[in-house]
Amino acid sequence: MGTMRAAVLAGPGQVRMDEVELPEPGNGEVRVRLEGCGVCASNLTPWEGPEWMEFPTEPGSLGHEGWGIVDAVGPEVKGLAEGDRVAALSFKSYAEYDIADAGAVVRLPDSLKDKPFPGEPLGCAMNIFRRSDIAAGQTVAIVGIGFLGAILTRLATDAGARVIAISRRAFSLDIARNMGAAETIPMEDHYQIIERVKELTGGRLCDRVIEAVGKQWPLDLASELVREGGKLIVAGYHQDGPRQVNMQMWNWKGIDVINAHERDREVAMQGIRDAVEAVASGRLDPSPLYTHRYDLGRLDEALNATRDRPDGFLKALVIP
Repeated sequence: MGTMRAAVLAGPGQVRMDEVELPEPGNGEVRVRLEGCGVCASNLTPWEGPEWMEFPTEPGSLGHEGWGIVDAVGPEVKGLAEGDRVAALSFKSYAEYDIADAGAVVRLPDSLKDKPFPGEPLGCAMNIFRRSDIAAGQTVAIVGIGFLGAILTRLATDAGARVIAISRRAFSLDIARNMGAAETIPMEDHYQIIERVKELTGGRLCDRVIEAVGKQWPLDLASELVREGGKLIVAGYHQDGPRQVNMQMWNWKGIDVINAHERDREVAMQGIRDAVEAVASGRLDPSPLYTHRYDLGRLDEALNATRDRPDGFLKALVIP
């Protein structure tokens, strides 16, 4: 039995590197020698140490955006072999190796060789786009231009929609323009944003509004920007407590509200497969969005940067 390095969250805002036993794949599983793992904003609440969080975590925990090379195959696995480069939906990928169910692995084509591929967030973006029902001629507002919002800007623009990108950072708005946004609005004053969107749409507001922040104010703002009979898509991850909504306004406008988070594994995997096709075909290029890279031993810095979002930051990758 060999060993590997794995990150362990020892307490709120505390991470240590442990040398642990190399995991062995069981029936229907493969082991992936990780090339990297994306850092997800959903990690931030556990990183802060809420009451429900238990420390220390299991080695590698919270990392779920891994990709790498299959280096061991368990019994009863078909269609995968040692040496296959894959994206995996697994959950202990802040480590040098992780175990994944064979049904939660997508093989990456040779055209993506040497390119980072955090499959889970890319697949998430594809599924949110599908559920948003965006079509040519629509006006789509995207509230929050991080990694997810930037990809949705590209997908919506390519579908023929007119995208209005709204975000608090000038850097994010630059990214949105590069991804095809027709209009950008600084996320500063609630009512000025609404008035500006009215100006841009002749008072009609937006056919689709995607909220991609996960906080109360952006959700409130997104609700205001949806036209009567339009659709509000909640893509932000609201994990820090309950939310209030203006049900009177929702009723009056007759809007559809879509919680675009998926929990069905096969739906998530289809999103990853769709993302592989989009990137391999050149339809989507996420490489400019991977702005920061950290060694696994600097996971704490990667998490803090994801929280603080210094200038020029969009997405962190942790590389073993």
